[in-house]
Amino acid sequence: MKFSIFLIIILGLSLYSQDFPEIRTGSKKFTESVILGEIVSQLVGTVHPNSIHLKQLGGTRILWNALIQGEISIYPEYTGTIIQEILAGDEIKDPDSLPRILLKYRISMSQPLGFNNTYALGMKKELSRRLNIETISDLKKHPDLVFGFTNEFMDRQDGWPSLRSYYHLPQDHVQGLDHDLAYRGLASGSIDVIDLYSTDAEIAYYNLKVLQDDQDFFTDYKAVLLYREELLYSHKEVMDRILKLEGMISDSQMISMNSKVKIDGNSERQVSAEFIRRNFSLDVEVEKKNRLDRILKRTGEHLFLVAVSLLGAILLSIPLGILAFRSVKAGQVILGIVGIIQTIPSLALIVFMIPLLGIGTEPAIMALFLYSLLPIVRNTHNGMQEITQPIRESAEALGMTPFMKLRLIELPLASRNILAGIKTSAVINVGTATLGALIGAGGYGQPILTGIRLDNVSLILEGAIPAALLALLVQWLFDLSEHLFVPKGIR
Repeated sequence: MKFSIFLIIILGLSLYSQDFPEIRTGSKKFTESVILGEIVSQLVGTVHPNSIHLKQLGGTRILWNALIQGEISIYPEYTGTIIQEILAGDEIKDPDSLPRILLKYRISMSQPLGFNNTYALGMKKELSRRLNIETISDLKKHPDLVFGFTNEFMDRQDGWPSLRSYYHLPQDHVQGLDHDLAYRGLASGSIDVIDLYSTDAEIAYYNLKVLQDDQDFFTDYKAVLLYREELLYSHKEVMDRILKLEGMISDSQMISMNSKVKIDGNSERQVSAEFIRRNFSLDVEVEKKNRLDRILKRTGEHLFLVAVSLLGAILLSIPLGILAFRSVKAGQVILGIVGIIQTIPSLALIVFMIPLLGIGTEPAIMALFLYSLLPIVRNTHNGMQEITQPIRESAEALGMTPFMKLRLIELPLASRNILAGIKTSAVINVGTATLGALIGAGGYGQPILTGIRLDNVSLILEGAIPAALLALLVQWLFDLSEHLFVPKGIR
């Protein structure tokens, strides 16, 4: 009877989930995008029971590809970015043609939300006065100034390469870094000029001089919403509510919301709920979690990423290591491939998985799995090689089959090396898994990213300290496991 009730409940939940599929809102890894994403996600939640916000997903291409593939349903974007970056190959001259062009990707675009967050260059007012710099053109007179631009701005069609060519700027000291860290570099004096978003709260906070774009290089970056076309038909009530945001948010309102988060320390959820209450007369419940609750949640997410990827790596790597020892030719190929994989930067490897597996835990697990192979394969191969020939000959003289010899002689003798490789992979895996937060996989990387974005050391430590403690715990557990898996005579 109880089992039947359980099945009915599971079936009911399954049908409920099918009737109300997730509507996933995405956002980039800067505060304004997170706030807008949170506003959209909360508005979805007022009329739909299954609203998810995947925040801080990285740069433009990650969000756009996720939208095209259906990994997310909607996200905030800017007209200048759409023209100059997403649809750069279309050479769009008229912004009014954007909705029509986007439809060929089955993507729709809202009307502008009301504010224009264009790019700008900024520096300390004291330095600009001392050097008499008012415009971007004035920078040509000071080639020794150190520029620090966001990594995305360094490569964008509407970013540094085109700006340097357009203004004939001579500066060679240009560094790529995170947008939020750039402000700290400017404040410390290690950087002289950075790129700004015109609605950044830090402009007033750091008392910066916004340089005049005297040759009109930067175009309009009006905030809009990009969403999958089918939402207009499958979730009309949801879109009716979301599209009321059109024309609703002024420049000053956006700057104020950014300031409440970045300067005053309020959460994006609180600020977004306040905006919705004020403009839609809707009360949105904001769930408040204490630090312990957040750490426990992130620990579960992090352990899942590490455990699944490491288990998969162990199951594949040990046989590969054995095969690499048995066959010289196969060994060269196997060790070469896993070695090449290890040379790929971990963040790049995670991003490479997105076109294949989308965003979330799957691409993060696959990247971590691939990154864990080399230490285990190599140590298994080395452990097998270290077994002396007399021992092998003795096993053969006893009439052991190859499988018996492997199980009773070779693996026990190589176990210490194999376990050391697994331990190395596990520790590396714990640290690398923090990057999964960039593609919505959660884990300890989430508070680290948020802390960097908000210049909040406490939040950074909320992710960094548990990650370090988990790495130490993993190492201790593997040291302890030597007594279980390594024969006493070779410990």
